[in-house]
Amino acid sequence: MSARLPLIVTRADPGGAATAARAAAMGLDVRHLPLFAAHALPWTVPDPGDFDALLLTSARAVELAGPGLARLAGLPVHAVGAATAAAAAEAAGLTIEAVGDRDVQSLLDAMTSQGIARILWLCGQDRSAFDARGAALVPLACYAVDAVPPPPGWAEAIATPAVLLAHSVRGARRLAELIPAGRGRLALAAISAGVAAAAGEGWAAVAVAERPDDAALLAEAHALCHKGRQMGSFER
Repeated sequence: MSARLPLIVTRADPGGAATAARAAAMGLDVRHLPLFAAHALPWTVPDPGDFDALLLTSARAVELAGPGLARLAGLPVHAVGAATAAAAAEAAGLTIEAVGDRDVQSLLDAMTSQGIARILWLCGQDRSAFDARGAALVPLACYAVDAVPPPPGWAEAIATPAVLLAHSVRGARRLAELIPAGRGRLALAAISAGVAAAAGEGWAAVAVAERPDDAALLAEAHALCHKGRQMGSFER
């Protein structure tokens, strides 16, 4: 018997595969079962001179933006999470001005408090709404993430005690939709408080990452997997 409960990774690849690999390296029993698929969208690079800063809230924007991203290299980047910042610096040679260690709204608040008035947000087609505090926040979608049917093994994976990862509000809502009952045997590790709230109630346990990045999220998941096995299961 494994020393820890299984960890179910549901985010779209390539991020999902990277998360699964990190979790496996931590010694966790990983089930890689993507519930979404990501793909690039055509987009037109705007004039960088029309903006004061570039906002990046997901490493996926960097991964799927394509060669056009390099034309925005003159804009200082404000990124949510160290992984997003690292992807922007390493893959596209962008200059990182600030890294938010909480959520998007907190980073936007910090930006506007510094007088940054024109913000280009390179993002996904489906995105949350934020208060720009009077600044001009221009979203530009360069990728989309589509829901896909649960892969083989999904029903079996959630039929017994396990820990689920939730990387986004949309991902958390999908989990809530696919698991309307039987949550009492499943625990949830969420990347933020907002993501945890989107998953709804009824989970056996919920843990929220201290920072909005994979490392912090997997630390919480690791603790949940270990705790659940110590207890025998999360069944109530």
